[in-house]
Amino acid sequence: MSGHTYVIRIYLTGRRLIFEMVYFRTEGKAMAEKAIYLISGGMDSPVAAYLGVKKGWAPVYVYFDNRPFSGERELGKAKALAMRIMEATDVRGEMIVVPHGKDLDLIVNRCRRNLSCILCKRMMYRKAEAIAKIHGCSAIVTGEIVGEQASQTMRNLMLNSSAVTIPIVRPLLGLNKTEVEVLAKRIGTYEISAMKAEGCSAAAVKARTLARKAEIEGEERILPIFELVESGIREARSIRLP
Repeated sequence: MSGHTYVIRIYLTGRRLIFEMVYFRTEGKAMAEKAIYLISGGMDSPVAAYLGVKKGWAPVYVYFDNRPFSGERELGKAKALAMRIMEATDVRGEMIVVPHGKDLDLIVNRCRRNLSCILCKRMMYRKAEAIAKIHGCSAIVTGEIVGEQASQTMRNLMLNSSAVTIPIVRPLLGLNKTEVEVLAKRIGTYEISAMKAEGCSAAAVKARTLARKAEIEGEERILPIFELVESGIREARSIRLP
């Protein structure tokens, strides 16, 4: 097909042979759809973002600023990772920083600590959905992997998704950490993600692996959800990516 580029990469990780079909696009034409990419300074989200961009979804990177429950360095890492994805894909995007510390403070101090991560992620999804509507995005792309964390069981991921109506795309869902690291090294994000940074101090204590919708909704009735989403969007700021 004229004007289109195809690249197929084949590589071995452990005992598994991975075929990667790299996105093709018509030169001189804009990408057809946009997506919100939740990006942090970790290993998984930039790899998921890379795969999403390669599928043809133009990026709007969204970073949730968890301070004071995380450190200053995380934002710098997330910005560097977004820039690396731009270099690897040759697709430009914008980055939006959304304040999330107030949400975490209320979740930690008012709600059951074993549900903190689920409540946090559902709030992130709500804010991301609101940003998606503003920017005309069709989906939210995340780096979640089944079983990687106690809060990331299939049931809990479904509960997270039920907080919004926009589709949640999880390109890494069935991969393991080793496979993600192989991809990260190939696209050049591994070294950035591996840099030391402070973890989130609001993480769940004895996280629920099989949460129930009724208990999640019961905890959320304690929170001013509408006000938190509204203030988060109002106070969000764009960061220029060179």
